[in-house]
Amino acid sequence: MPAPRPAAVLTVADQVRNGMDQFSSSEKKVARALLAEYPTAGLDTVAYLAERARVSAPTVVRFCRRIGFQGFPELQAALRHELAPGASGPLSRLAATRPSGTASELVRDHAEVRARAVATSLLTVPPSEIDAAVALIGDGSRRVTLGGGRFSHVLAQYFELYLQQLRPKVRLVESSSQRRTSQLLDIDRNDVVVVFDYRRYQRDSILLAQHARRRKASVVLLTDPWLSPAAAYADVVLPTEVESPSAFDALAPAFALVECLVAGVLGSLGDSATTRMRHWDSGAQDRFGLLEAAPAPG
Repeated sequence: MPAPRPAAVLTVADQVRNGMDQFSSSEKKVARALLAEYPTAGLDTVAYLAERARVSAPTVVRFCRRIGFQGFPELQAALRHELAPGASGPLSRLAATRPSGTASELVRDHAEVRARAVATSLLTVPPSEIDAAVALIGDGSRRVTLGGGRFSHVLAQYFELYLQQLRPKVRLVESSSQRRTSQLLDIDRNDVVVVFDYRRYQRDSILLAQHARRRKASVVLLTDPWLSPAAAYADVVLPTEVESPSAFDALAPAFALVECLVAGVLGSLGDSATTRMRHWDSGAQDRFGLLEAAPAPG
């Protein structure tokens, strides 16, 4: 069984978001410039990042030290290290994760690793990011649009099924090109666009986030610890672990995070969500003929 990623190892983006409340105003400018063009803004020169943030080069160096690095070169090395596993796929991991042992032994190994990954993910996502995501998704005056990739699309569907029961104006981005085009044209500043994108990142998901940002919508991104390029366009980024004993990435932590967000949205909406759930259940029962028929007039 491969060794799990240490719980204490955070991405540079994690470290930046965790320290946001302690930064000076100038350091916050550097943080925002880095996150807005993550990770490429940190892979260029000090001068480039300073220009993007409209601060001095020494401020960038101080920022690097503030988040735990000795200087800018060490921050860049950390970013390059993050990028390496972000492009790997199942075939590249197959040799190191080829199954061995009985089926029951494999189940036990998977249970241990996945339980650890779920706990690590839920405990290391910055609370301010979770609160921001719940506030956006729970705003009933705005429409929620959800989209994902080849596998992560199921996460978007899962989230949509819950949200449909809690609030109005929720929709899933269609796979049909014609319907998808119509939906994208309708996105505006009143939308909250929730994007799911995990390593071997998909162009459609990145373009969805980019398009939403151009249309002045709010963007919530659920991704892995190495961060999809869509993070450059996101207002809120929620990373979860994907490591598993198999060649395939684990989405169990992402499903757990979605369920936590659902609970948060339910709590934020209060009575309006409860009333809608009651009507939802009544409608479902009526559809299957389980409600008592109304008496005939006269």
